[in-house]
Amino acid sequence: MTRWILSLILDAAALVVVAQLFEGFQLETFGIALLASLILSILNVIVKPILVILTLPITILSLGLFLFIINAITLMITQSIIGSEFVIEGFGLAIVASIVISIINLILNKLVKDTILLSK
Repeated sequence: MTRWILSLILDAAALVVVAQLFEGFQLETFGIALLASLILSILNVIVKPILVILTLPITILSLGLFLFIINAITLMITQSIIGSEFVIEGFGLAIVASIVISIINLILNKLVKDTILLSK
């Protein structure tokens, strides 16, 4: 449970960083980022596996790069659920944001994992 909460916080931090990097990616508050992170985690459990299965041939042909498109779709669904407090101006920006979010999450998770290992 604590690992999931930590993951939500790290995802929210990644969303805030992306909002600072791109003008067309807007988040009102960190609370909205946490809400978006929660909705994204639910979509990643429910919707993403269905999309992955449906797009398996194109995902294989693109050597997995189509997964960034699927991540962008889940970002756009999250944006439509939250409303005006979370705005992504265009699908192209959602694709770029999904790539940047993936990179930021990779770095943050590595830093947290190393910190936890060092403290043991």
